Amino acid sequence: MTTPPKTTRELRSSVLAVTAGLLFLASVVAVLAGGLTPKGTQPPLVHPIQGPETGGCWLCHGLNWDATRPVEPYDAWAGSMMANASRDPLFWAALDVANNDLPGSGDFCLRCHVPTGWYSGRSEPPGGTTDGCAMLGPIDAPDNDFEGISCHFCHRTMVNPSPPPGEAPFYTENGQVWLDDGDCGFQGEPCRHGPYDYPAGGPDVEPPHPWAYSAHFRSAAFCGACHNVTSPVHNLRDETGADTGIPYPIERTYKEWELSAFAPGGTAPTSCQQCHMPLQTGDDVFACNFGPTNQRGGNLRSHQFVGGNRWIPQVLTAEYGVSLDRLTEFQETIDRAGEMLHQAAELSLTAPPVVQPGQPFPVTVRVTNLSGHKLPTGYPEGRRLWLQVTARDGNGDVVWQSGAWDAATGVLTEDPQIRIYQAKPGIWNGVSGQCEVTDSGGQPAFHFVLNDCWKSDNRIPPLGFRGGTDLEVRPVGQVYPETFPGSGELVNWDDAPYQVVIPPGTPGEVTLEARLLYQVASKEYVEFLRDQAVDNDFPDDCTPRITPIAASRGEYLFDLWQEHDRAAPFEMDAEVRPLVVGPLFRDGFESGGTAFWSLTVPFTLAGR
Repeated sequence: MTTPPKTTRELRSSVLAVTAGLLFLASVVAVLAGGLTPKGTQPPLVHPIQGPETGGCWLCHGLNWDATRPVEPYDAWAGSMMANASRDPLFWAALDVANNDLPGSGDFCLRCHVPTGWYSGRSEPPGGTTDGCAMLGPIDAPDNDFEGISCHFCHRTMVNPSPPPGEAPFYTENGQVWLDDGDCGFQGEPCRHGPYDYPAGGPDVEPPHPWAYSAHFRSAAFCGACHNVTSPVHNLRDETGADTGIPYPIERTYKEWELSAFAPGGTAPTSCQQCHMPLQTGDDVFACNFGPTNQRGGNLRSHQFVGGNRWIPQVLTAEYGVSLDRLTEFQETIDRAGEMLHQAAELSLTAPPVVQPGQPFPVTVRVTNLSGHKLPTGYPEGRRLWLQVTARDGNGDVVWQSGAWDAATGVLTEDPQIRIYQAKPGIWNGVSGQCEVTDSGGQPAFHFVLNDCWKSDNRIPPLGFRGGTDLEVRPVGQVYPETFPGSGELVNWDDAPYQVVIPPGTPGEVTLEARLLYQVASKEYVEFLRDQAVDNDFPDDCTPRITPIAASRGEYLFDLWQEHDRAAPFEMDAEVRPLVVGPLFRDGFESGGTAFWSLTVPFTLAGR
């Protein structure tokens, strides 16, 4: 009996199955060699990471002692994504997919998102599980494993002056940090490192806990520890499918900054801390409730840690705001994130002053990246920025549009002229010779732990970006020119062209509007996470909580997405311009070109 040839879909599925199998073997080798993140401090710790309440942090660094503004470190931190990295429902849904695609890979994710539990050995067998079910909770209560990137975790991070053979003093990827786990010589605890020194005879009294000065806290490399994410099991393939020998770069926010004008030596040196931890000003701002005995305004950075994520804090407000007593803190994070998004980009709109009904006319929207990294940056799956260009008649009705988003369904209409800024990671398919970003049925797929290639990456570079030829961070599928030939620096803007048509008979003055919209989680991504949970029969959410969830994490996330405005896009910038639609004269002579002529001659002549 002759076996019929496989269809393209079957071949593609076979390739993905083989790929997953090979990656599983690679992961086994990695685990035998010391885990998926074998560098830096490994569990268990001699001194476990303490929560902000059990560790006493909130008593001196919180409690809202300044009633006029939220300047206290604990209060600013409490509503941030850093504090709630372990509560993010999108993270947990993606973790389930990662564990399904590459068994055991959840441990890789938990190191950054749930460090308290990870460093206690609760994220992998025999003492834990890679799905997070062994974490000490509940997730909807404070001061446990679900406090995310907590005070003690950050302030025990250090540069190791004497790393073991073969290891570096510090790392800028995969959360592979060194933690101080010794005796600081005071209270028998590890040092709590920070950017302040307290010399004898100085104006400031030493903190009442173990401390050590660390210049590392003023360096962007401190942030790079978690904001470069690299695949621990496979390499990057180029546009031909060739193995580059470079570990696959899942996220590169730190390196994007490192190759920009904002890095040391650049034309606008600015650290991560300067943007994401802005200085608190005023002599009445203090580091703790000891008041004048500690570092003051002008030398104290806010612990707000905001980026572009407004949506997840909105979800967390509804889910955990009351049980954590953080309603105010979550709202402050939402507001600050909006402010940061407004500051991250600007757009300008160019259009003819006079247009003819029924005739296409050119419109250009320039988007300039004002941030210190690509726009957008970070975790690429489901995250996007796009332009919505709209023409409205005198009644406010839409007569032409590109980039329409339907709030009722969450659907972004990808019309032929739409400009979406996003990265599309994928899996190389040796049969098709393509970087695949869809599954066997043609639906968008987001298997980040299996990805090994970039289908496209048209995110806008930062100012002075020197990564145009760097395989880890270069644009893919779009050319950003050099600022001038030979400069080696790419422009930090993009010009999006449009051909717009105003229908004949459009009433009143026409208004042209351009909006720059940012979205954290697309419909396609959230539906993918749900469908993976359903198709693979993922169990109900096992996260310890006061009120259990009778649904898988992917289904739970999808319900939250629907309940909370389908991750509605946020307007970063906008520009509106009125258009004059001909004819200008009742006799209609403008058809011969006099409309343009009448705008270029003196008014007195044009009025004759």
